[in-house]
Amino acid sequence: MDRLKSISPIDGRYFANCIELSPFFSEYALIRYRVLVEVEYFIALCKLPLPQLAGVQEKALLSLKAIAENFGDNDAIRIKEIERTTNHDVKAVEYFCVRNLTK
Repeated sequence: MDRLKSISPIDGRYFANCIELSPFFSEYALIRYRVLVEVEYFIALCKLPLPQLAGVQEKALLSLKAIAENFGDNDAIRIKEIERTTNHDVKAVEYFCVRNLTK
């Protein structure tokens, strides 16, 4: 019955044939790439340099990179939890990064 309730045949009866695509096209992949893009974008803004970001330490940038590089299942779950509060997927990614940066 689960396959009958799938959104499309790709995540239903053809899932086994397309499992290799999951790391690139799943919701997990979307969240992981959003984290990567937000981290890299922030680092690029810091390196312009923008006066508003002049105080950001190199150590913080390395910590941000580590968040993206070490991203895992629990991180995606945490972002989805944050998203339930924010009702905004990208904002949830931002909050996740900031919260993990200050740990």
